[in-house]
Amino acid sequence: MTVRRVMPVIRSEAARESREFYGLLGFEEVMDLGWIMTLASPSTPAAQVGVMSRDRTAPVTPDMSVEVDDVDAAYAAVRDSGAEIVHPLQDEEWGVRRFFVRDPNGRVVNVLSHR
Repeated sequence: MTVRRVMPVIRSEAARESREFYGLLGFEEVMDLGWIMTLASPSTPAAQVGVMSRDRTAPVTPDMSVEVDDVDAAYAAVRDSGAEIVHPLQDEEWGVRRFFVRDPNGRVVNVLSHR
């Protein structure tokens, strides 16, 4: 399994202000679904920050996202380890397959692959 991208997720109701602030650091908006916005560096597109008001289909807002090349393999490894699955593996309408797991520090990690 290969990690493609790691992105912190900031829970916020201040999307516009966040876009402006991170714009000062060189980030540009690359996606806005209304409840989550992704900002990325034009020169290093995998350098990203997510700003989320709430997760649309999950019971909690994740603290970070990890994109992998094989989310099913990641899910099997995490499940078999006994880690707490917070949100089950499922396909989402915006083109990702994902699940949430709680890390040993209590942080929720959104693990995903694009379909």
